[in-house]
Amino acid sequence: MYCEAILCADTHTVRFAIYPDGLDGPRITAHISEAALRAFGHALPEEDLTVACEAHFDCIEAKALERYRSSPSSPILLDLEDVSVCALPH
Repeated sequence: MYCEAILCADTHTVRFAIYPDGLDGPRITAHISEAALRAFGHALPEEDLTVACEAHFDCIEAKALERYRSSPSSPILLDLEDVSVCALPH
């Protein structure tokens, strides 16, 4: 899926969109922490964290969708422990 991401420097997160029911369904916003994105091995400047989000979006999106489905009315904020399995070297 296409990654729609924007840096939120004030909260040290990247905000991104997920579509639980496909592109014809609702657009849900979620956040992933800077620490979680850096776990993927990117030593990027803040403004480039969206690149890390896009590069690993399959994993990030899957975790965000899982979180959304378990609690649709709760805000979604992914942190290091949420993506640590995906960030491990293969």
